[in-house]
Amino acid sequence: MKITDLQKRLGRFTLQVERLSIEPGKIHGIVGPNGCGKTVFLKLVMGILEPDGGRIDYEGIRPDEITMMPQRPYMMRTSVYKNLIYPLKLRGIRPDEAKMDELLKKAGLLEQKKQYAGGLSSGEKQKLSFLRAMVFEPKIIIMDETLSNLDAESEELFKELITSRQREDPATWLIVNHQWDHVNRLFDMVHYMEKGRFVKHEAAEG
Repeated sequence: MKITDLQKRLGRFTLQVERLSIEPGKIHGIVGPNGCGKTVFLKLVMGILEPDGGRIDYEGIRPDEITMMPQRPYMMRTSVYKNLIYPLKLRGIRPDEAKMDELLKKAGLLEQKKQYAGGLSSGEKQKLSFLRAMVFEPKIIIMDETLSNLDAESEELFKELITSRQREDPATWLIVNHQWDHVNRLFDMVHYMEKGRFVKHEAAEG
């Protein structure tokens, strides 16, 4: 993905990205202080916000091959299972129920499969939101603070699912996370933001 002269003004805040290349198949960390424009940038990439100028070249990746996970997951008013398979339904893909059950089991949600998703705990909703975003194997996965404030079990589960996906069919990840020490080993590249601009790019220490 290549970004050129991207601009977005929101009130007194202006995001401006002159040039940025996001290497495909890698995990990219987006870091910076509160209010520097990380979420605005992610929403522009996702297509939630329209830029005032500039260009995002997705290099052949379609909008339906991109997903975004917010910090606070949204649950549809239906069962856990129907929440999970909703992205597949949208794309006309018939779900493999055995495979779906395996995902739910891995996340400790199999027993709640037929339950109302709104009745899950906040941690369980976060797990289901994560599975739902990955279930259709998107090419670009955007995570805005999804990995923040997790319990140790959920953190390990998310890391396992991410590394498993990267081994089998590498996706491009854009991850914003304040708890840097918890996830920096996942990153391949780190992009630093200040006041609406990217100021440094470097390979992660690993």
